[in-house]
Amino acid sequence: MRSKNFLLALLTISFCFFIGMAISQSFAAGRPPEPAKTGDATNTLPPKEAQAPARLPAGAFGPNTIADIVEDIGDAVVNIDVVKNVRVTSPFRTFERDFGSFGFDLAPEFKDFFSGRVIPQKGAGSGFIIDKDGHILTNTHVIKGADEIKITLKDGRKLDGKVIGKDDTLDLAVIKVEAKDLPSIKLGDSSRIRPGEWVIAIGNPYGFANTVTAGIISATGRSLRDLGKDNLIQTDAPINPGNSGGPLLDLNGQVIGINVAIVAGAQSIGFAIPINSAKDVLKELIEKGKVIRPWLGVYMRDVDEKIASYLDLPLAEGVIVTEVAKDSPAEKMGLQKYDVIRKLNDKPVESSSEIVEQVAKFKPGTSISLEIYRDGKRKTLKGKLTERP
Repeated sequence: MRSKNFLLALLTISFCFFIGMAISQSFAAGRPPEPAKTGDATNTLPPKEAQAPARLPAGAFGPNTIADIVEDIGDAVVNIDVVKNVRVTSPFRTFERDFGSFGFDLAPEFKDFFSGRVIPQKGAGSGFIIDKDGHILTNTHVIKGADEIKITLKDGRKLDGKVIGKDDTLDLAVIKVEAKDLPSIKLGDSSRIRPGEWVIAIGNPYGFANTVTAGIISATGRSLRDLGKDNLIQTDAPINPGNSGGPLLDLNGQVIGINVAIVAGAQSIGFAIPINSAKDVLKELIEKGKVIRPWLGVYMRDVDEKIASYLDLPLAEGVIVTEVAKDSPAEKMGLQKYDVIRKLNDKPVESSSEIVEQVAKFKPGTSISLEIYRDGKRKTLKGKLTERP
């Protein structure tokens, strides 16, 4: 009897414990406990209507931030399809020549066959609309040599595109489409970005339209010497062939970069042109069709200990000239191969990139002076920059 009473007491304590836990958890979750059931009747509260999750302030990061940004500005990202007509030479070209040497003339259709034929080569890239007038920003290499450009909007519309400006130096191009009230993306400020910040890429990789990827800014100020590109943004947001020309966005939904290159075979090492570089030349591209840049016409590399020893230089400082372009301002002012540039306009220079940056700030026709070291002596050369050919 005593054991039965003990068992009954234990069951009662356990039941009360679990009931208490359920009530405390319900209140901890910010809601009242479930109503108790009596017979077949159940007391229930009216269900709340389903509501969309609240949006976070601009720049904040939450579960729906990327989706919200894509929903807001995704319509302004476009797919760019290009066609290049390439003439392929026929392997029977010599037969046509030999046949003609005997005084025979081929029919036109045979001439076309033997002289080769035009084969359309297709390519694809990305771009984004920057204003309601239909101006689209992309990379020059996306549209270079194109005979036909088709712009596909997210809503499925296909528009003819016309190149109105391009700059090979920055690898930027502006395309114009004829349409009204187009969605556009706001251009941000790439000078304020920091490594570690979240970014979003939208584009057309391998023809998969409107693909969204995300990652962080891995580094800023990167250089790709083989491609002649400097001051790039490095990102680990996955980008692939076809993403070129598409936007790299911050968490405010603003463009901070233009996707331009990847390291083949690497794991998520991509690069983008800072949007501030594009903003500096955008007006000129639209109004003049090109960027007028100054030209010095010299190839250089930084002086190091090895070069200084080889040329018997007193100090491992300055920039050595490795080649001077023919008929360039550098040649006309008397600059020679193996000259060491120490100063530009009386300002000491430590690297070739520094000279490039300084020259880029001038306009064609600007007079400059270079202090050089040649044959153990210092000399000052003067001349004028011209427009880059």
